[in-house]
Amino acid sequence: MDAYERLWNGWRAAYVGSVSAHPLAEGSVFTAILQSGLSDEESNIVHRGRLVFAILNAFPYATGHTLLMPYREVADLEDLDGDEAAELWSTVTDAVRAVKAAYQPGGVNIGINIGRPAGGSVSQHLHVHVVPRWTGDGNFMTAIANTRTLPEALSDRAARLRAAWPR
Repeated sequence: MDAYERLWNGWRAAYVGSVSAHPLAEGSVFTAILQSGLSDEESNIVHRGRLVFAILNAFPYATGHTLLMPYREVADLEDLDGDEAAELWSTVTDAVRAVKAAYQPGGVNIGINIGRPAGGSVSQHLHVHVVPRWTGDGNFMTAIANTRTLPEALSDRAARLRAAWPR
């Protein structure tokens, strides 16, 4: 990796340190965050429902990249009970509304990677990605330097999405 494949993002140190300072729970990083005792502001949780929550992706593809998942750690869609499935998809719709209100993207990607071979980096805890997109957002940094530029800190993004979340 050469020097041009790195982009300094100092805010990450505080986030990583805050999560790793707490003993990790059994299970996924999402379960560890939920059990860490951190506030929603510290953990970048932007919404809590009865069975499902929304959190910013710590390694986003774009500003506003949000993850939605059940509190219960399950790996597959078919492992969700009916109430979890209904609330998950309702929360996906709310997240799209919030992302559109907060960022005015030209489009939105919604996706799930089920299992490690499908690209699921936290495959034991099912989560839905909501990624705002703009025409031309795959700029030269990604194409040439294999680097993503993100103009807004996680905490600022979380506050912006919380304010835009449908009530």
